[in-house]
Amino acid sequence: MHTATLSFAPFNDLADDDCQERIRAARAKLGKKAVILCHHYQRADIYQHADLTGDSLKLSKLAAQTDSEYVIFCGVHFMAEVADIMTAPHQIAILPDLAAGCSMADMANLAKVERCWRELGAVLDVENEVTPVTYINSAADLKAFCGEHGGIVCTSSNAGTIAKWAFDQRPKVLFFPDQHLGRWTGHNMGFPMDEMVVWDPDLEMGGLTPEQIKKARILLWKGHCSVHQMFQKSHIDAFRAKYPDGKVIAHPECNFEVCAASDYVGSTEHIVKTIKEAPAGTRWLVGTELNLVDRLAKEVLPQDKIVQFMATTVCMCSTMQRIDPQHLAWTLENLVDGKVVNQIKVPEHEVEFARLALDRMLAIS
Repeated sequence: MHTATLSFAPFNDLADDDCQERIRAARAKLGKKAVILCHHYQRADIYQHADLTGDSLKLSKLAAQTDSEYVIFCGVHFMAEVADIMTAPHQIAILPDLAAGCSMADMANLAKVERCWRELGAVLDVENEVTPVTYINSAADLKAFCGEHGGIVCTSSNAGTIAKWAFDQRPKVLFFPDQHLGRWTGHNMGFPMDEMVVWDPDLEMGGLTPEQIKKARILLWKGHCSVHQMFQKSHIDAFRAKYPDGKVIAHPECNFEVCAASDYVGSTEHIVKTIKEAPAGTRWLVGTELNLVDRLAKEVLPQDKIVQFMATTVCMCSTMQRIDPQHLAWTLENLVDGKVVNQIKVPEHEVEFARLALDRMLAIS
């Protein structure tokens, strides 16, 4: 095995077409030693190289089933962490660009969550009254926190099922990092708004009184996805005025008003499935990331289905966009050369409890 790593610098100036050729050549040399996983939000020039595609839940399951030596995750950091946790010890999870993070995931960190847990403990018997639930869009140490404290992981696909499990364990839920998914999930379970309160990690006691904490059934972390906050109810109103027979579908990371005004609300997998199975000749307004919407629009156009992006401005997942042909070519050519770059390795002490939280989710969903 070689020890010298191919520097990324020369790849910076490589034209996209040259990159595509080099990606295909390296893929052919690696064969079944490498598998490429791509999230739905991934850009088209990367998505075309995917062996496996899906949303976070589907990809975490697929990652566990693959036996390739190298699991190359074209997504963001927390997804590659899940792949590392779920795959066998001999498998290596790789993120082509380490700068591909998630701003929502960064809104909750272990220090803030542990402080929140301590502060809740001043008001509640926290270990017996609160089930911590983390959205899969979070760091591995937060998944481990949930595993260690009797909690669980959820995705946008299974949040309702997971919340029911969480309430079967204890009377309250601490939901992080996305307040919007938590609120929509609680709303669907019949909780009134005043029993779902926002915990601001930058304020003492989350900015809440002891009475508010005691009354709350769901404590919603003050976090959000910036892409899904671009969508507004006014976009839906304008669409319905122009196309009264049109259908609206939104991701549950959108704000409550957008979800409430939509005909359907669901994960990226649910959005894709719903539109693909819809009758020919239907028109759709879609509130989720632009790469997915563009890809879906092209796929269903032959069935005379029109798919429109909800926002009036372009909004892609900017961190997901960092996985470009240059980084993928660099990653693959290093592997051909016997060198692993950008391995994502979750510390062993986090793996045990994070896997526990993920296994609870997979067993239920």
